[in-house]
Amino acid sequence: MPEPETDAPPEPAEPAGPAGPAPLGVVRAPTGDPGVDALLERLADADHLSADGHGEVYEDVHRGLRETLSALDAGPAPAPVPAPMPSYNHRS
Repeated sequence: MPEPETDAPPEPAEPAGPAGPAPLGVVRAPTGDPGVDALLERLADADHLSADGHGEVYEDVHRGLRETLSALDAGPAPAPVPAPMPSYNHRS
């Protein structure tokens, strides 16, 4: 007896091949520093790349985080030294 026809396409006999890149679903919590948060969000770009493209994203983020930390180590610029106050102790 023949099988009834359906509108559904036939299932492939073999898998269709490797799936494309898929997000890992890693949650990135905000740090409160807009610069650092932007760098961490850049990591999401790797979700859409094949594994051989991840290195460029990671290097870029690493470079940015290193620059941010170096700026913290340097500290704020020193405050300007005020001019000495004139002496008003002129006695005659």
